[in-house]
Amino acid sequence: MLVKTFGSAVYGVEARSISIEVDVNNQGKNYYIVGLPDNSIKESLQRVESAIKSNGYYMPRTKLLVNLAPADIKKTGAAFDLPIAIGTLAATKQIKDPEKLLKYVIMGELSLNGEIKSIKGALPIAIQAKNENVEGLIIPLVNASEAAMVKDLKVFGVTHINEVVEFLNGKLVIEPTYVNIKKAFEKVPTQYDIDFADVKGQQNIKRALEIAAAGGHNAILIGPPGAGKTMLAKRLPTILPPLSVEEALETTKIHSVAGKLAEHSSIINKRPFRSPHHTISDVALVGGGGHPQPGEISLAHHGVLFLDELPEFKRTVLEVMRQPMEERKVTISRAKIALDFPANFMLIASMNPCPCGYYNHPHKECSCAPGVVQKYLNKISGPLLDRIDLHVEVTPVEFDELTTNKNDEKSNKIRDRVIVARNIQIKRFKQIEGIYSNAQMNSKMLKELCQLDQNATLLVKKAMDKLNLSARAYDRILKVSRTIADLDFSDNITTTHISEAIHYRSLDRENWGG
Repeated sequence: MLVKTFGSAVYGVEARSISIEVDVNNQGKNYYIVGLPDNSIKESLQRVESAIKSNGYYMPRTKLLVNLAPADIKKTGAAFDLPIAIGTLAATKQIKDPEKLLKYVIMGELSLNGEIKSIKGALPIAIQAKNENVEGLIIPLVNASEAAMVKDLKVFGVTHINEVVEFLNGKLVIEPTYVNIKKAFEKVPTQYDIDFADVKGQQNIKRALEIAAAGGHNAILIGPPGAGKTMLAKRLPTILPPLSVEEALETTKIHSVAGKLAEHSSIINKRPFRSPHHTISDVALVGGGGHPQPGEISLAHHGVLFLDELPEFKRTVLEVMRQPMEERKVTISRAKIALDFPANFMLIASMNPCPCGYYNHPHKECSCAPGVVQKYLNKISGPLLDRIDLHVEVTPVEFDELTTNKNDEKSNKIRDRVIVARNIQIKRFKQIEGIYSNAQMNSKMLKELCQLDQNATLLVKKAMDKLNLSARAYDRILKVSRTIADLDFSDNITTTHISEAIHYRSLDRENWGG
């Protein structure tokens, strides 16, 4: 008997419907899976057989043929266990109404005793199921809250193969999982264990990070060890605005595909902060692999990617970031498929000015040999520095400032200003899909939204000539000045805003990076 059910395969951050056809006949005694399955799917028949037998069902001893269509696309992962098992039971008439299988998308990994384990990519699978207009989605209970974020789709969370069989045979009623999106966002923490008030002094660095947070700009902090670079960068999430629902869903899809979403979680409701070690490989940073998976830059989508000790990263690793930083996505190409992973992240980097760390230090002598400083700084290429909006020099905190009892400004007050500036930008870009902040503006938008008066234009021209800035650096200055103007509630960009934005191009001024 031939039966058909539906599953779903995740490619990139999108899912594609897969038909699972199961045929049981008397023309042989072997089991086959066709349709470009990977090893984990080929092994599924062993798990399926054990799960079926251990729960008292009948496993056929005749020919069993499973076809995964379309047959020209490679299928991966153990999540096809459950639909194959249910198809086998329906083909052997242990499920009364095989036509009922056509109403559902079924996915789940089976253990040998029939328990159903979690899967990756439940959210994109749910979105695809809704697009296919199926009646419901049957998936592991631990993934049900995540899939239930999709409106107008019945999501049935199950823990055991017996539940699925009884549900399809009408012997068990399973209530669809419901998630209140508003309540999920009410749980967003506004209080953190760390705070900008913990950092003594460094007002100019706090101001630069406020601008970065307000406009979604990339920033690099350069200074000696112990000056507070890492401490400041790790407190950046405390001043970032909350995610919108659209941003949260985009971010959740990526973490779901990568298997980074916590069990029973429905949505990621706060901005990611990723801080990979400097030994990271190219593929781990940008994504890829035999079955392409998102890398750290995609996991930081709508959040922060913090690269501590930037020159210690392999140059090849840093250079592969250049295109994603510009296009805000990374394309992974294979012979038969090309996948896009979103990568709209804020890059925050920190570095010492030289190997010993004391080049340009106000009190300590640099012990590096001649030429070593420039060689160290040249590890960061000019094109990469061009893509970083804010270059901020961090100087050591003086003893008097360090021991003062003065109360520094708390993160929540800075965040309030950042949110106001972001709201101005959301209103500005409300008609443009996928644009949420000033840092995402393209050249056409810059011409329309960053018009300068004569004095401001003259100031930029002098800076371009003196610092030998590139056209890309010019664009960055305009974007940063637009954000500074937003923080000042100014419709127009003034010379004050432009001069502050130029001030944050210190690496260009010192010709660092070569």
